Amino acid sequence: MNTRHSAESRRLVLSSIALAVLAVVNQAQAQTADAPMTRVEVTGTSIKRLAAEQALPVTVVKAEDIVKQGMTTLADLMMALPESNSLQPSNAGAGTNINLRGLGVNRTLVLLNGRRLANEATADGFQSLDIIPISALARVEVLRDGASSIYGSDAIGGVVNFITKRSFTGAEISAQEVKPERSGGGDEKRMTATWGIGDLDKDGWNFYATGDFHKRNRLLASDRQGFIPTADELTAIGRAPSLGSGGYATPANFTSSANKSAANPYYASGCVAPYSIQGQKNTCILNDQEYGTLLHANKQATMYAKATKRINDDNTIALEYSRGDATIFATKNPTQALAVGTNQPILPSTSKWYPGNSGGVPVVPGVNLKGVPLTVNWAVADHGPAITRDRQLNQRLALLADGHLGDWDYKAAATYGLSQRDGYYYSGYFDGMGLITGLANGILNPFGLQDQAGQDYLNKIAADGMQNRHSQTKLAGVDLTISRPLMKLAGGDMSLAIGADLHRDTYSDTKLDQAAAITYAKSVPAHGEASRNLTGLMAELDIPITKELDLDAAVRADRFSDVGTTVNPKVSFRYQPSKFLMFRGSANTGFRAPTLFDRYGYRTTVANTTTSAKWDDPVLCPGGIVGQPGTGTALPGYNAADVCNAKLNKLTGSNRNLKPEKSVGGTLGVVIEPMKSLTMSFDYWQIKMKDMLANLPEQVYFTQFATYQNLFVRNPDGTLAYIDNTTMNLGGQKAAGVDVSVDYTLPKTTFGQFKVGLDGTYLTRFDNQLFAGDAYVSNIGQFGNASNGTVSSFPIITPRWKHVLKLSYAYGDWATQFTQTYNSKYTDQNLVAQQYWRNINSYKPVNWTVSYGGIPHVKIVAGITNLFDARPPITNHSGYSLGYLSSVANPVGRAFNLRGTYTF
Repeated sequence: MNTRHSAESRRLVLSSIALAVLAVVNQAQAQTADAPMTRVEVTGTSIKRLAAEQALPVTVVKAEDIVKQGMTTLADLMMALPESNSLQPSNAGAGTNINLRGLGVNRTLVLLNGRRLANEATADGFQSLDIIPISALARVEVLRDGASSIYGSDAIGGVVNFITKRSFTGAEISAQEVKPERSGGGDEKRMTATWGIGDLDKDGWNFYATGDFHKRNRLLASDRQGFIPTADELTAIGRAPSLGSGGYATPANFTSSANKSAANPYYASGCVAPYSIQGQKNTCILNDQEYGTLLHANKQATMYAKATKRINDDNTIALEYSRGDATIFATKNPTQALAVGTNQPILPSTSKWYPGNSGGVPVVPGVNLKGVPLTVNWAVADHGPAITRDRQLNQRLALLADGHLGDWDYKAAATYGLSQRDGYYYSGYFDGMGLITGLANGILNPFGLQDQAGQDYLNKIAADGMQNRHSQTKLAGVDLTISRPLMKLAGGDMSLAIGADLHRDTYSDTKLDQAAAITYAKSVPAHGEASRNLTGLMAELDIPITKELDLDAAVRADRFSDVGTTVNPKVSFRYQPSKFLMFRGSANTGFRAPTLFDRYGYRTTVANTTTSAKWDDPVLCPGGIVGQPGTGTALPGYNAADVCNAKLNKLTGSNRNLKPEKSVGGTLGVVIEPMKSLTMSFDYWQIKMKDMLANLPEQVYFTQFATYQNLFVRNPDGTLAYIDNTTMNLGGQKAAGVDVSVDYTLPKTTFGQFKVGLDGTYLTRFDNQLFAGDAYVSNIGQFGNASNGTVSSFPIITPRWKHVLKLSYAYGDWATQFTQTYNSKYTDQNLVAQQYWRNINSYKPVNWTVSYGGIPHVKIVAGITNLFDARPPITNHSGYSLGYLSSVANPVGRAFNLRGTYTF
């Protein structure tokens, strides 16, 4: 099969060179609207030139394109980009991230107006897009090529540059609402306001400010019953909801010294709706349809302000301030009554809630308890699910100067960025020791909802509003770049750019002491802090040898105060033998130092979290199907709820022995314009990495236990202390593919004008190596060994083909557009249902928008998201608890979108 795909890849690349692709028109979009023919700085270079002269592949998305496609957030844009393998936003407190090429969010460099933001505060290796003010944007430029020589040694996967409006005069307000067709949550509201005074060209100054507020309500699994996989559909692929047994539930399952097998007093009567359903082996399990969350509630408030003063015709200074405040309310299963140290969640036989006593809890038929205490596995459902509040606040202040002095163009800046992240137990969390005490003294009922005394006791030990973590990163620095023509060549001016960048990164992360009392959360008090100074020097030389051939060479040296110096070159070329044909290519190296969290973040000696999915302990619950939880059998003396089909103890954190990772990459492409209205391009790209900084994917521990059993750290009595999942230097990664772009504008007629556009990425290779010397495993169109790690335990989804197809029509004041996003089919993991092979269906939702601008000062955009109500693809991958491919698919279904804008 690999040989066949390799042959297909070679044919595709040869076809691209023979037939041609991408658009000079696409490149020209990177020019500013204010000066369409002036030379500007395009993402990927420090030398001003016409955007159409760019040798590197850049995707440009204008602000109006975001509106035309019915998007409400930058998350919508990142999911639609074919070169992005970002996660569908929902479950990560880190917010919306972008993952170019599937190489990891920490290998994609995010810039605001060409400069860095302070990193997300806990991992210190990437940026949350939720803090970027979408209403301030003029365009987004995505450099689909490593740019380590220009922006920094860590831009291995590419660069996403969010570029704000140069100036703004007047006032504008807009409101937008997304209303799902089905009842329940998932609805969105957004409001923006922008105001500005002063004409930069006429008055020599401008000030404008914009604010943006967005809110989304929680979408529950129960809101989409029948749209996400049903119980019958999951059963048909081997994932019956009733597969679990003996876990934490309401009513509680129990074991005793007289009865080692888990049992439940209410199993015979069907458990207790809606909290639980019948599981296996006489037990009840939590009902995922009741507690499962498809989209967490969130809210975002962002603002951006810029004051610009023209000193003279050649020089300008500006002061900009941005502020992003994003909060996610993550909803999890109810608090579990876990053991605290040597204490156990024990219900004494004297409690009125003991089966058969005065509380009315029935006895279990056929089970003779003999009055012995019971160990209960209890999920406290009285206050609903456990909800955390995760807030990120990111601010940046920048003083900018650019212009022309003598023969030199220059740009300079002094920036200061501050990022803070705070975590709270919002509701549904309780003091662990308090729960155990309440069981022991008979106040708490583990087999149902509480009476008034029990409810009062829970209120007393509730942790509502308790802060559990505070993290902070800072970025302070200055940068200067100067450029000038050196000499005339046959093709134009040979130009030189020289730059310097000095900045200091500071990191602090504290898991607070009081959070240790909340045993369900496995929060262990810990602290990590560090700082790093970075000095970067850059030089770039543009050599137009002839009018047809242009060469560009750049080199960057970065000195890290803690890991030493690295030098990374980059070369590129552009060859245009005719007006209608252009070839381009590049080669570069990359170097990514361990983040401050990777090296100096928290470290504990005990488990500080649990696995994201449920698993069987390979030693204490043996005998099952490899990688299939719930099929093993607990050894005598061990509680099945803790060792079988359970979330197991895990240790995460930093590693001082980490070394930097390195990469080599390149592109080779062709652009053709066979007719004035048609442009096409193919760009082949490849990236090879070694010594990858990552966490070992969770499923690997269980599917390859014989190899990695040394990472299962056990206590002297044989119980599992934790699985070591700290950051490691893993092996290599090899990724390659072809980016395809086609734009065709049909001849304009009296009936209007049609346009068709296609942007896609075809993967020819995406191989992962767990450790140096191991075999490479493909991740194309199947679940391999690639994991998102930094922000999620979900695997990286790498379809062989992904595209965005746009069909638009304009007539007078009316315009409409259909947009299809497409992810090709995927081979399922089949750990749960190994008896047969199956595909995960392709996912191809279509959005439709209509806009009208015939009313003075008013523009209206209405549309339907997921026009044909495409269902999320079903999967039996054990990491997806609700049975659908939530990494890729939006579970909202068909929704109606309305946006109105008024300009004063």
